[in-house]
Amino acid sequence: MVSKQARKQRKALYNAPVHVRRRNVSAHLSDELMKQTGTRSAMVIKGDTVKVLRGDEGVKGVEGKVSDVNTKTGRIIVEGITMPKADGKMKARSVHSSNVLIIKLDLTDPWRKKRLQRTEEGSA
Repeated sequence: MVSKQARKQRKALYNAPVHVRRRNVSAHLSDELMKQTGTRSAMVIKGDTVKVLRGDEGVKGVEGKVSDVNTKTGRIIVEGITMPKADGKMKARSVHSSNVLIIKLDLTDPWRKKRLQRTEEGSA
């Protein structure tokens, strides 16, 4: 009998509630941040600085600030990554959050700062 696990996983992802979808838009932290915070990954938010690890020629290796997060698709918009439209204008291109590495965290949110400090204390 054929397993339907992959289908069930995709269905769970597409039908997930907003608070679960938000957690799914996360990315690995750089080695320096990993040592500093004591955690491997964090949710990507607007204002974080990321480096794109996978993608096409114009995308891979680009570093920039996150300007938008789309929890519906699990993708983020990074400043400096664009693609041409049919009329020649440039449009922002989205990148999946699993394909980026967070280099600098935006700690303006007190909840996030507290969360990362709590993780750091737990690992020490």
